[in-house]
Amino acid sequence: MLELTLPQLSELRDLLDTMRQELTSLLKNSTEGARPVTLDQPIGRLSRMDAMQQQNMVQANRTAARKQLEMVNAALRRIQESDYGSCQACEEAIPYSRLRVKPESLLCIDCQRSHEQR
Repeated sequence: MLELTLPQLSELRDLLDTMRQELTSLLKNSTEGARPVTLDQPIGRLSRMDAMQQQNMVQANRTAARKQLEMVNAALRRIQESDYGSCQACEEAIPYSRLRVKPESLLCIDCQRSHEQR
């Protein structure tokens, strides 16, 4: 099993910290757009439908951001617990190149592919 070097681990921790800040900011800044569209607003039917569609898209983006934030926080915990970088399925090392692209990854490429095919 190939271990991550200290500089690699530090770089990945910084990436995860940055992701956490960006996701937290996105969630904070999108709160208003996720509020229900009030029906008593004097706007036309098509404008109301557009507003409702926009609200649904914002809510879907917020749900995805919350899920990714949970994964980022879990990855940061695994770094603290010295359990970061191992595939949760096969327990082999997740290559640095994969972690560099998706630092919150739980699975190596092969296990991820198998998981997605199921």
